[in-house]
Amino acid sequence: MVAKITTPGSISRALNYNEKKVQEGKAVCLQAVNFLLDTDHLNFYQKLERFEKQIALNERAKTNTLHISLNFDPSEKLEKEKLISIAETYMQKIGFGEQPYLIYEHHDAGHPHIHIVTTNIKADGKRIDTFNIGRNQSTQARKEIEISFGLKKAEQQKQKLKEEIKPLNTQRIVYGKAETKRGITNVLDAVLNQFKYTSLAELNAVLKLYNIVADRGKEEGRIYKNRGLLYRVLDQQGNKIGVPIKASSIYSKPTLTFLENKFKENESLRQEHKKHLKTSIDWIMIMPKKGLEKFKEALQKERISLVVRQNEQGIIYGLTYIDFTTKCVFNGSDIGKEYSAKIILEKCGESQQLSLVSKNNISRNAKQNRSIQSEREPKLSANQHLVLGKVWEELVNPIEQYNNTPYQLRKRKKKKIIRSF
Repeated sequence: MVAKITTPGSISRALNYNEKKVQEGKAVCLQAVNFLLDTDHLNFYQKLERFEKQIALNERAKTNTLHISLNFDPSEKLEKEKLISIAETYMQKIGFGEQPYLIYEHHDAGHPHIHIVTTNIKADGKRIDTFNIGRNQSTQARKEIEISFGLKKAEQQKQKLKEEIKPLNTQRIVYGKAETKRGITNVLDAVLNQFKYTSLAELNAVLKLYNIVADRGKEEGRIYKNRGLLYRVLDQQGNKIGVPIKASSIYSKPTLTFLENKFKENESLRQEHKKHLKTSIDWIMIMPKKGLEKFKEALQKERISLVVRQNEQGIIYGLTYIDFTTKCVFNGSDIGKEYSAKIILEKCGESQQLSLVSKNNISRNAKQNRSIQSEREPKLSANQHLVLGKVWEELVNPIEQYNNTPYQLRKRKKKKIIRSF
């Protein structure tokens, strides 16, 4: 079992997150503990009011909300009663047994897990100290619960993490084919079969983490036109180094045709894991991070790597998420509109602005264009400027002239006077 504790800025935010999941059919409220009414007879506002009244007893407390998630191994099938019992035991052991709290079971990930919403303000207005609660009380409670309920131990999951793929050590890569080929092959053997990617760009998002890139060459080049593929080693700055290795020369034959078959296969295989990624991002966004880097750091703690895609002007046009738990790669727009670069940047308070270098380049280009234009314009003398000025004046303010009008047309007809007698 893995326990995670966060402290949202407000109780309403944590409650809204879970209740929204209930409305969407992705969660169910299992139990309302230390509430006056049973779970089935409580609506959203009654739940919120119960918390707010107790929180109001201590207005000085900066931290007044705890949002806890208890995560279990995918192989564990836990009934409702057992989940409630685990949650109640956990809350008792961390010192929150007498507090009001709500237990939610979520169904939006590939593993069973529950969420608990509570407050650390007691009925007498005093505050429960939460300093190092995750490291101390929570860790002790987790270990005891794993034994008493026969759950998979968190340490077993940590052992799996040690078996991760190691990035290629570019310092050991020499400009010789054998060393380069051996290093590339070792990484490809692990990545190509473990990760679920659906395009060359998504695959490269993973490979670049291990200092490798799959390169088709320039579109007008011979390699691209012949559907060839090269694998290159990258240095720490992302520059290609060493000898390029042909895909067809590698033992496993990771050619473009091979990858395209993997793209089709992975498209269906990764769908069941989309929920896990969405849940992790939603969990982080309960308290939106200030800045993209903070968001990136929060994802790292959830074992998710964020690849930011930018153009030459420094404008971010896309985000790619690499979930190391499920070994799946998703572009933000493939998960949902709210996970796209535009929405995430807005939530993180980031504004799309050109970098200083880009601005200087644009300014320099504008000056050059003006200079070129002025060079192309013919230089006129003072008399020529005077003539042009008169022509312009006549065009703008035309004068009525009769010189070219025939006399017959200019002569006015006399009106006939009809006299009556």
